Amino acid sequence: MGALTLNHANAMPAATWHQLHMNETTVDVPEGLEAARSVVVEADEALLGPQDAFDAAVAAAQAELDAANAKAAPDARAILQAVRPDVDPHDLDIPALSVFEKRAVEEEMAQSIAGTFECALGDEAAAYLEEVGGAREGRTVLATKAGATERATIRVNGIDGKANVACVDIVAAENSTITLNVAFDSPDAGAGVIGLYARVFAGKNARVNVATIHTLGQSWLALDGEGYIACEDARIQVDHRVLGAGQSYTGLACDLRGDRADATIRTRYLGHGDERRDFNYIVRHRGKKTTCNLDANGVLADRSRKVLRGTIDLVHGCKGAEGTERETVLLADEKVVNKTIPTILCDEDDVAGNHGATIGHVRPEQMNYLMTRGISQEAAERLFANATLEEAAINAPDAQVRASVARLAAELNVPFELVGTDEEAM
Repeated sequence: MGALTLNHANAMPAATWHQLHMNETTVDVPEGLEAARSVVVEADEALLGPQDAFDAAVAAAQAELDAANAKAAPDARAILQAVRPDVDPHDLDIPALSVFEKRAVEEEMAQSIAGTFECALGDEAAAYLEEVGGAREGRTVLATKAGATERATIRVNGIDGKANVACVDIVAAENSTITLNVAFDSPDAGAGVIGLYARVFAGKNARVNVATIHTLGQSWLALDGEGYIACEDARIQVDHRVLGAGQSYTGLACDLRGDRADATIRTRYLGHGDERRDFNYIVRHRGKKTTCNLDANGVLADRSRKVLRGTIDLVHGCKGAEGTERETVLLADEKVVNKTIPTILCDEDDVAGNHGATIGHVRPEQMNYLMTRGISQEAAERLFANATLEEAAINAPDAQVRASVARLAAELNVPFELVGTDEEAM
């Protein structure tokens, strides 16, 4: 494949002041990469489902939504459309609507689950991942049976000069539980792209746990795009640990479609050298009494750069919903660049949205204290990084991932002691 630029990546749903340079980003994919399609899937054969499992689950949920809407009393916008079908949805609120507001009105009227599905990484990036990952030829489909409890692991290793991408569908049936661990690693030297494109459907009262961990060297580019749909009483928990890669772009969108659906998204990241971390999280509350919690914690050292966009969208009709997002960042060097933009969008009353960020430097007097005891600034920064790596090792799903964390620590010259056993930690 030739050189490629992926535009409008990790775009915020509602743009902020453009001078902040945070609304979106571009991703430059290295030239000449071939599609590797070498992904290791460790799962019980009974868990592997048909290729149409995700689309079928969405279609069934859409049929239930349409039936419920047919019985419900129409709101003011639906009444206006019925009375004045000639009115352009763009002009429903005669005072000028923003681009985001126009889209929100159109989506509300369409009531289409498939039409609003997104992964937050961006359309161009998603198309690239699907092409390189061979989605047309066949995805990895993990589909549970009702009431079952399942586990699976996917390993995506870097292959020099190639793009290695996993395209995965997860369909959790009613009252079932599935835990998926995804490991991005580069055990061999080289450079290229490693990626994941995941479509996830959590049925009624289902539990979906997804954990990804990046232990890549600085010569690799990582692309992680994930989209989630949660039905009534579903619970989604996502853990992202981005410890390596010269450039990593993570986009996750969650549609809390059913009443009382819940999403917990926890991110742990480490930046060092000239590495770049770019995150985009979007949680849309559509069901009543839905809840979400976005929590990020990271360490930036050397000349690393990070952008984190977190958007909680309280959509019209999600009465009783509550969303919270917070981030804690330790800036271990004066040369790092950190950008954090927590956003609450609201088109409903009787809801709660909370956000905040704690960003702090290591104070000069603290650094002087360490240096008077023989600890250089470089050594101190390695100690801060060590805490993040130890947390990842303690929570690693298996010995292979734990060893990858230890290898990355050695590459970073971070003091590290391998901990844990072969038992699964998650």
